[in-house]
Amino acid sequence: MRRSRKVAIAAVGATVLAAVPAGRPAAVSGAAGRWVLVAHEGFDRPLRVDRAPWRLDPQGPRSPWHVDAFDDDGEAWKKISGSEFERRLSTLNVFRKRVEFGRQGWLTAEIAAVDKDRDGRPDSRPGLSNEALPDGQRVAHISEPSWDAGVLIRPTRPLPPRYRVEMTLRGIDFGGERGGRFDYGGRHNGYTAEPCKTRYPWTFQGALPGKTRCDYPDVTRENGFYYLTILDYATPAPHGNPGIHYRRKVIMDGYYSDDDRWKNAGTCNPRTGQIYRTFDGTFNGVNALFARGDKFREAANNNVSNEYYIKTACGNVSMDKPYGPGGRFRGHLTSAELRPELLPQAAYRFAVERDGAGYTLEMSGPFLHAGQTTLRVHHRFVEDGRPIWHYNQTPGEYDGRFDRRLTHRGPAGTYTTEHSWPKGSAYPDSFIIGDPHLNYYEGSAHVDDIRLYVPGDG
Repeated sequence: MRRSRKVAIAAVGATVLAAVPAGRPAAVSGAAGRWVLVAHEGFDRPLRVDRAPWRLDPQGPRSPWHVDAFDDDGEAWKKISGSEFERRLSTLNVFRKRVEFGRQGWLTAEIAAVDKDRDGRPDSRPGLSNEALPDGQRVAHISEPSWDAGVLIRPTRPLPPRYRVEMTLRGIDFGGERGGRFDYGGRHNGYTAEPCKTRYPWTFQGALPGKTRCDYPDVTRENGFYYLTILDYATPAPHGNPGIHYRRKVIMDGYYSDDDRWKNAGTCNPRTGQIYRTFDGTFNGVNALFARGDKFREAANNNVSNEYYIKTACGNVSMDKPYGPGGRFRGHLTSAELRPELLPQAAYRFAVERDGAGYTLEMSGPFLHAGQTTLRVHHRFVEDGRPIWHYNQTPGEYDGRFDRRLTHRGPAGTYTTEHSWPKGSAYPDSFIIGDPHLNYYEGSAHVDDIRLYVPGDG
């Protein structure tokens, strides 16, 4: 185990953010200049998240976890589905935990699980706990044994106007191939073999008429993990799958799927700069995406999900257009592939920087084909007329030019977002690490060294 360390308090303005361990790097340099460490969690101290009691989410606007019309029981789904959606939602409960941890409670764990038989208890026991790696290093263990649950780490308070946040990954088991196979360890793509693992009741089109729980689309061909992603509201927590797609600014996640929808997707080889077919890889890729504020996925995701702009060592791609030699590829362009078999002896570091002009996404580690590499891509808040969705933390950073009316259609009606990004709006930055979905993803991960930096003087 690591030895205990003295700590010093670091402050930004009048706000104490956290205690910074002595003897750790107090600053790093990047394209934006010098970053000074103000908050750090190394998971040396015991986590008490799993001991916290479960709370029934009351749903509705008074719920501590309420967000907006695209919430778990939001007005949007009710309008496009009619009474059918409310009947489906009434068949289950959601239990939650919200637990602050770290020095001065600068981080928060958000845990949620579905109670499908409404017996007053969550059906699974997702959690966040300490675990020691073989070398004695203490890390956080994200455990999600069932797909109908979610586990997130987020900051307790919104991020500052300019920052660098980073995390270290020491283990990942949320699907993808191992040894060239999706079936290993008694699981398929990271999911245990029980039947009826579906998207119920949350889909982008609302409730599906005439479909029972087990008739809803199966999820076991789609697994994944959010390494580090920035959302546009202060209190992220696990919710039904569609909601988060309307709230992401910049994204670094893994999406491990051999679904036919992605048969034409590509993956970048950072060493050669060439794109190869994702289906010819290992399905352990990292997506580095900038959510577009000017384009939405109308057909596939009902104007609830943005289109993406992707920058990689193999070039830049707008995901709604074909790319690569001869327009051979379409959809995701994955930036690089992890090698999970090298963990925990090796590690991957993911970082997001926000400076005065835009966002930088950074990933470091022993990537497939490329070896130990650091990959960085930057996108200005508005670049070539293309905005990052909800980039403005204050009203003064945005003039309303990308506001638009969005229509969301379902089997029983429509819901209209009259102003998707109005003048005078503001959207705080908050990061997430883990799984934000209540009806997708299953597995476990080991996370270490979450750090927050702010600009240094000079």
